[in-house]
Amino acid sequence: MSNISANLKYLRKKKGLTQQQFADNMEIKRSLIGAYEEDRAEPKYDLLKKIAEYFELTIDEFINEKINDTWKPKPKSQGSNLRVLSISVDKDDNENIELVPVKASAGYLNGFSDPQYIQDLPKFQLPIPSLKQGTYRAFEIKGDSMLPIQSGSIIIGEYLDNWNDVKVGDTYVIISKNEGVVYKRAGNKFKEDKELKLISDNKIYDPYSVPADDILEIWKAKAYLSTALPEPTPEPTIETLSTMMAQMQKSISQLNKN
Repeated sequence: MSNISANLKYLRKKKGLTQQQFADNMEIKRSLIGAYEEDRAEPKYDLLKKIAEYFELTIDEFINEKINDTWKPKPKSQGSNLRVLSISVDKDDNENIELVPVKASAGYLNGFSDPQYIQDLPKFQLPIPSLKQGTYRAFEIKGDSMLPIQSGSIIIGEYLDNWNDVKVGDTYVIISKNEGVVYKRAGNKFKEDKELKLISDNKIYDPYSVPADDILEIWKAKAYLSTALPEPTPEPTIETLSTMMAQMQKSISQLNKN
């Protein structure tokens, strides 16, 4: 019997619920509860998440812990080990880099922990030694908030299991419940029960903050792929030269004062 089946049966009985009562709470058929408790089937991710939240557990605890009268929840870590990461591997058991296209971004919020969803994403390998250690995922970005990186570019991120490792000024792909998939620069260190400030490189976009409990995943940007090649540097104009001269005079004046 799997942990899911045993845990579900134990937790349901502890709340004094019949299979029918619990099925009504979950808005599913009673026969499904019987199948789950008898280990004849396992709930899909959305229902698994709903069950775990109903019993005030994480999905990781509900799946991997043997919950009984002697079980005690582990103290919540400060930004680390927040969940089990689903990955896919090739025929040689090497981890793939899964690609999350823009059109799949909304679905990723529901399927990021579903092994089947991850397995169905496009995937590839890169022969780059620096990308051989760690777990990587690729995200297609949309919009001009991170110029000069163009809309449609692919950001390759390394999975960050400890969010306390977020460094101010570095760029990350942040997966959050309300903002979805975004690529931004960190404006502050991560702190439990507080907000993470996100900054765009394109200064016409104002910084904003995401609550810590809204964040699902953080991926540290390590590389990017783009079919948009950089434009040549424009020749300086009279206006730009005048601005440069004014800035130089201001700097010299400041130095003389010091």
